[in-house]
Amino acid sequence: MTDTYEGYERLKFDWPAERVLRVTMENPGRMNAADSVMHGELVRIWRDIDADSRVNAVIIRGAGDAFSGGGDLELVREMTQDFNTLNRVWKEARDLVYNVINCSKPVVSAMEGPAVGAGLVAGLLADVSIASRTARIIDGHTRLGVAAGDHAAIVWPLLCGLAKSKYYLMTCDPVSGEEAERIGLVSLVTEPEDLHDKALEVATK
Repeated sequence: MTDTYEGYERLKFDWPAERVLRVTMENPGRMNAADSVMHGELVRIWRDIDADSRVNAVIIRGAGDAFSGGGDLELVREMTQDFNTLNRVWKEARDLVYNVINCSKPVVSAMEGPAVGAGLVAGLLADVSIASRTARIIDGHTRLGVAAGDHAAIVWPLLCGLAKSKYYLMTCDPVSGEEAERIGLVSLVTEPEDLHDKALEVATK
């Protein structure tokens, strides 16, 4: 791997096919929850990918059996106690949405297990979103006592309509991969064992 991706700690990279870059979110023991480091890396990776002439398409996935465990609780605690941290994370959350949307390379997400928080932003804003039947998609904001924001208030109503988006964003009920495809929240659903092969097939295509 060249210098382009060497500075990343929580994101791992490999090339499963020619000109297809796979990005794996990894936070061991925490279901790939987005701590302060990962949150910042998820913001800037899309600029690096956009500028990398070697990349024709990108896959975003989580390590192990989880896509993203949501915001790391230590980061959430810091946000409640330090205004500078809160302000930084707010700006990163905004930039994450814009950077995924503005990335000129097609993005394919492969979601399994919990898919929550900052990782879910990339998962649902991907050009093609693929979930296993056992995925559990949860926005999570109202469980922390705040309104759904970031990508959710914009993209969920566009994907699955106001009635379903309001229900799931207000209750934080989990959406299975199968239900997510049925209501139009994701592009495709697969069996768990087929998820990553399907993501690679779509990215290569």
